[in-house]
Amino acid sequence: MITKAVKNSYNTSLSAGGTDPEYFDWQEVWYPVHYVEDLDKTKPTPFTLLERDIVIWWEEKNNQWRVFEDKCPHRLSPLSQGRINEAGCLECPYHGWAFSGRGNCEIIPQQIPGGEAEKSSRAKVKSLPTKVCQGLLFVYAGKVENAAQTPIHTVDVLDENSNEWVCLNTFRDLPYDALTLMENVLDSSHIPYTHHRTVGNRANVAPVELEVVESGKWGFKGVWEEGPRKGTLGRQETTFIAPGMMWHDLTSKQFGRTLTVVYATPIRKGECRLFARFPFKFSSPFPKFFILLSPRWYSHIGQNGVLEDDQIFLHHQERYLEAKGGSANFSKAFYLPTKADLFVFELRSWVNKYNAQLFPNATLSPALSSEILLDRYHSHTKKCSSCRTALRNLQRIKVGIILATSVMWVVILLLLLILDNLNITLMTFLILSLPVGVVSWLALSQLEKQFYQGREIPPRNLPNN
Repeated sequence: MITKAVKNSYNTSLSAGGTDPEYFDWQEVWYPVHYVEDLDKTKPTPFTLLERDIVIWWEEKNNQWRVFEDKCPHRLSPLSQGRINEAGCLECPYHGWAFSGRGNCEIIPQQIPGGEAEKSSRAKVKSLPTKVCQGLLFVYAGKVENAAQTPIHTVDVLDENSNEWVCLNTFRDLPYDALTLMENVLDSSHIPYTHHRTVGNRANVAPVELEVVESGKWGFKGVWEEGPRKGTLGRQETTFIAPGMMWHDLTSKQFGRTLTVVYATPIRKGECRLFARFPFKFSSPFPKFFILLSPRWYSHIGQNGVLEDDQIFLHHQERYLEAKGGSANFSKAFYLPTKADLFVFELRSWVNKYNAQLFPNATLSPALSSEILLDRYHSHTKKCSSCRTALRNLQRIKVGIILATSVMWVVILLLLLILDNLNITLMTFLILSLPVGVVSWLALSQLEKQFYQGREIPPRNLPNN
């Protein structure tokens, strides 16, 4: 078991989803909303959780991340468009009303001296409970009084004081529902086909015999005895923690222990934020060395490519399912004749059994174009501290190459005009620097594109594959 239920008070007595044993309430859950390392303490950050606009900001006075509803009680202006002022309060951009960490209004600049309008309960901003666990900022969406008693599920091995573990992390805003994401990542049988030549290979396709060993309102556990790659990697255990966490746990003699952990945070109908964590405990020290050597942004480029392998068809798939009645009618909409689909069946059955349909009264928007679906900049790069910094540095290097190459051209022209006897070695160096500069600029331009847009044709569909 790799999950760890983090306690927020002296005891944890509630389970996620509320107290009704026959109904799962998506509000009564702790959700990750950001990796802390990607947040900027100097300015507010907007996010949308379960169709509610929120703003994340750092309160220096109490050394704590705060989350408010993104609406000033005065005229409903988004506080995320404001600033953190000199007093350390979150200041509304419209009229300068300022709020401290618990949502209390501290100042209304427009009132006369001695006025006390800020003391009214109507001047207070709604604040949501927060907690930082394992580098993730979690927010509780439901009743404040339930937050301290509801567990936050994390990954126990990430708390081990061991140098044997190394972890890769990524995130991305995806153009499909959190349940669609859970359905996709629970299904290991698609990997050899969908992710052929990224993290899969069609040659490894074999029958998949899944078993569910335990289930309830909390989720379910299952096992794949043979495991991936025709059994060469060993037994794989899978756990789904309702409503939006799952992991595969695989231990093999060749590679050691590998975990694939995914959180799905619902944004609105047809959108979610994925947090993926890949803790590795390798049999050999060399893989860990190379992982630690690679910058975070570099691994994100590859991970974005993997996500885009199925991003387009999942966006369309959930619209087809909605047209056929959604989860309530999944057994007729889907044809699931093999045990390879058992975890998908179990997930959709869980939704129906506990009336856990996400956004039941909303409908999906019309399908987006492939260009929008493959956008990386708005769905990841600008929200990732590592990627946006790498992109900015890359663009500066490109400008430097242009300037340096231009200087080389000027130097060559001046030397031709001034000198009668040219130094052959010097001229050869200067002339060769020109194509090197051009090639370097073109190579960096290709890398730059990968921060903005995914590849149009997935590797599985390339010729001679």
